[in-house]
Amino acid sequence: MQQNTEGRRFLNPAILAQIGNLELIAKFVVEGFISGLHKSPYHGFSVEFSQYRQYMPGDDTKHIDWKVYGRTDRYYIKQFEEETNLNCYLLLDTSQSMAHPSPEDLDDLDISRPEDSANNGEPLSKLRYASFLIASLSYFMAKQRDAVGFAYFDEKVHQYLPARSSASHMHSILVTLENIQTEKETRIGEPLHQIAERLTKRGLVILISDLYDENPDEVIEGLEHLRYEGHEVIVFHLLAQEEVDFEFDKLIRFVDSENDQEIITTPQVIRDSYLSNFNEFIDHYRTTLNQSDIDYNLINTTTPIDRSLSAYLAKRQGFV
Repeated sequence: MQQNTEGRRFLNPAILAQIGNLELIAKFVVEGFISGLHKSPYHGFSVEFSQYRQYMPGDDTKHIDWKVYGRTDRYYIKQFEEETNLNCYLLLDTSQSMAHPSPEDLDDLDISRPEDSANNGEPLSKLRYASFLIASLSYFMAKQRDAVGFAYFDEKVHQYLPARSSASHMHSILVTLENIQTEKETRIGEPLHQIAERLTKRGLVILISDLYDENPDEVIEGLEHLRYEGHEVIVFHLLAQEEVDFEFDKLIRFVDSENDQEIITTPQVIRDSYLSNFNEFIDHYRTTLNQSDIDYNLINTTTPIDRSLSAYLAKRQGFV
C-alpha cells in the first residue's frame, strides 16, 4: 500500500491541534488521507462479492473476471453488494493517565513545550490525540455508510452511544469527545466486560488506551471476552514519546497521575530498569493479544494521524 506523502506534515497531531474543531479535523484528515493514497484500499472497502452473472452489452468491462474468461471462454461480470450493516464500536480510556502530558507534567518532567503544539500553548495529551483519532475514524466509517458507536470509561463506563450511521449521530460523538473529563482511577477490564455484555450485534471494536492498569491480565480477559462474543478487536496502544524513550537528564520528580504518589530521582540511575520493565509491559500485551487473535498497534502521540489510519486499514484489509 503506497501513499503520497505530500502534505503529510499537515497531519502532524500538534499542527492539527491548532484547528481546534474536531469535525473540521476529522474531515481534513480523512479526505486528505483518502486523496493522498496512490491506490486506495478505501475504494470498494464497503462492498463484498455476491455472485457472477453473464456479461451483457452495456455492462462496464472493468467488472469482467478475466480469470473466469480464461477458464470458460465466456465473459462474466462480478456482482457486488454493499456492506451497510457493519457496526464499529470505538472505546476510549479516559483515566487520568491519558491526560499526560499536562502543563504540570511538563513542569515536573522539564519537557520543553513544542512551538507547534495546541494553539493555547498546552501540549497534545494522549487523550487529545485519541480524540483526533476517534473523530477521524467516525468520519471515515460514516463515509462508508457504516454504523459507529462510542463509549468512554475509566473504572466504569461513563457514556455509551449505540452504533448508528446518521450524520447527527457522528456529531453527537464529536460533542461527547469535546466534553470528556478524565478521572483518577482506572480499571480497564471491568468496563470491557460490561461493554461486551451490552453489544448485541457482532462488529468491529477498537480500543484506544495507554493500557495502564494494575492487572494487565484482567484487561486482556476483557478484550478476549469481546473476541469470544464474535467481535473483531483492534487495540491502539497509545503512548507519549517520553514514556517510550525516557530521555530525561536532570533531577526529576515523577507523580503518579492516578494515586498522587511521587518520587524524586536521577533519570540515569533508573533508565535501564525503567526501559526493561516498560518493554516487558509492551511485549506482554503484544504477544498475548496476538495469540488471542486481537490486533495490537503501538502508537506514539507524535505519529501522523494518517499513519494510524493506514495501520487500521491494513488490518481491515488483511495486509498485515
